Amino acid sequence: MRVTSLMRALLLAAAASLPLIGWAQADKPTVNAIEGYFDFVDANAGTILPEQIPGEDYEKFLVLDVRDAGQFAKEHVPGAVNIEWRQVFARRASLPRDKTILVYCNTSSFAAQVAMALRLDGFENVRLLYGGFNEWKARGGLEAHAR
Repeated sequence: MRVTSLMRALLLAAAASLPLIGWAQADKPTVNAIEGYFDFVDANAGTILPEQIPGEDYEKFLVLDVRDAGQFAKEHVPGAVNIEWRQVFARRASLPRDKTILVYCNTSSFAAQVAMALRLDGFENVRLLYGGFNEWKARGGLEAHAR
């Protein structure tokens, strides 16, 4: 009797896990894309330091501030466009594919997620502002290159 109860419990557990197995298999293209991305991308290829950008060169980028609207209204990189990080992927059709996109948030944590999502979607010219807005200000902002 005990063995039957144990067998029944094991069968129920196995049956309950079948949807999870199907989900994992359906998600395989995503895993493959991410693995391919990490195999391909150079560790520093997508990051740019504030010192590497002369102040007048910011206009060559689409500078994308992915912080919330309140933070953007308070202060931002001059000329930046604000799309909150959770909305960028949904609004990616409005972003240019023929211009380098320079992405930042306060510290680069959300911006890094945005940059990776855009790259996985085929945007080839996406750069992450090293250290985000906080680091940009600390290094001199538009004048960082001149230091």
